[in-house]
Amino acid sequence: MTQENQNQSTEQENSAAPSSAENVAATDVPEVKTPEQEIAELNQKIADLQDNFLRAKAEGENIRRRAVEDVAKAHKFAIENFAEHLVPVTDSLYAALSTDVGDAKAFKEGLEITLKQLLSAFEKGKMTEINPAIGDKFDPHHHQAIASVPSEQEPNTVVSVMQRGYTVADRVLRPALVTVSAPK
Repeated sequence: MTQENQNQSTEQENSAAPSSAENVAATDVPEVKTPEQEIAELNQKIADLQDNFLRAKAEGENIRRRAVEDVAKAHKFAIENFAEHLVPVTDSLYAALSTDVGDAKAFKEGLEITLKQLLSAFEKGKMTEINPAIGDKFDPHHHQAIASVPSEQEPNTVVSVMQRGYTVADRVLRPALVTVSAPK
């Protein structure tokens, strides 16, 4: 290698060395902050965190308040849909009372139609009838025994139904009043 080539390569190394050394020095050495600057930054972080906390707390309170209002409205207006289905039944009953029909058969037919309307309203409101058949096994969850009578049937079976019961969405509203057969 000639003297010139050696000088050029040495110059290139020397020129490259300071720039990489400057980069290392610039990235490795953190900016020195005064204690006042650090305190100001920390106070700013505290203020930001407090603000975020207060906003989150307010949002939580708003959600809780809205949920309470929604539950109150649901309780207040839960019957509204069911009541809408009962209004035609009431109209039919008022119409029956306002007419002077001397024919008992026509009156009975009108009552049967009104009963069908009522049962349809019950069905739409998820209300079902508990009407056990004679001979069905007594179910204390759906029936209420008001008497135990001697019978030829198996013990604890329904002998007669005094009053029908009702459930609303699989929850017993009123149990059916029944008499049951007594054990022999």
